[in-house]
Amino acid sequence: MNAAVASPELAPCRPPLSLLGSEPLRAAMELVRHTLADTVPEEEASDGHPVLVIPGLGSDGLALAPLRRFCASRGYPTLDWEYGRNIGPRGDIDAWLDGLAGHVGRLLSPYRHRATLIGWSLGGLYARELAKRMRPRVRQVITLGTPFDLNADHTNVGWVLKLLGGPSADTLDEAMAQRLRTPPPVPTTSIYSRADGVVAWQCCRHVGNRRRTVRDIEVEGSHLGMGWNPEVMRIVGELLKPARKNA
Repeated sequence: MNAAVASPELAPCRPPLSLLGSEPLRAAMELVRHTLADTVPEEEASDGHPVLVIPGLGSDGLALAPLRRFCASRGYPTLDWEYGRNIGPRGDIDAWLDGLAGHVGRLLSPYRHRATLIGWSLGGLYARELAKRMRPRVRQVITLGTPFDLNADHTNVGWVLKLLGGPSADTLDEAMAQRLRTPPPVPTTSIYSRADGVVAWQCCRHVGNRRRTVRDIEVEGSHLGMGWNPEVMRIVGELLKPARKNA
């Protein structure tokens, strides 16, 4: 499994509307592939550490149910974030994240091992920020199609920037932008697709970061289908294995 190598090959730009328009069909095809795939768990030892899955903007736990079932089938206690539909932070973003961190801490309190946090799209931004707040409780972060290095020209849902503290849908405070770019102090993997019709794939990579604990991995697929894309499932399964020794 090779990490993508950052390069200046293309400047980030808003994905073409043709990709955005084909997202539902491509995601449906990926769901069919997932359903038809052999889902019998491999013979492998699980250390039983918990996995917490955070949905993307506008979705809830149902959208990532296939991913949760996959992780659970591999022997990992897998939790929904139990925060309902993800409609973005409300009020002051830091106060909101503090509240979410307290909630997640309570969800993880029954477990002895540190947790893997998996976040899809906007949920990946939450996962990264939670890991900065909850380092002793977090084993690693995995994000799926998460544009942590973004601005309004890089996404087809630019109004999400306003949710994250920008004064308008066209700008994002530079301090906040730098904060979102900075990876958490735990092993962090960004899974992205160049065929993403919602966010610019270039914004899902740690450009210029040389930390060995940070990786970017490219897959083929849609943004909406990240939660059941078979290749994403395979990579997540590899990242969860105790052999990574990041517990």
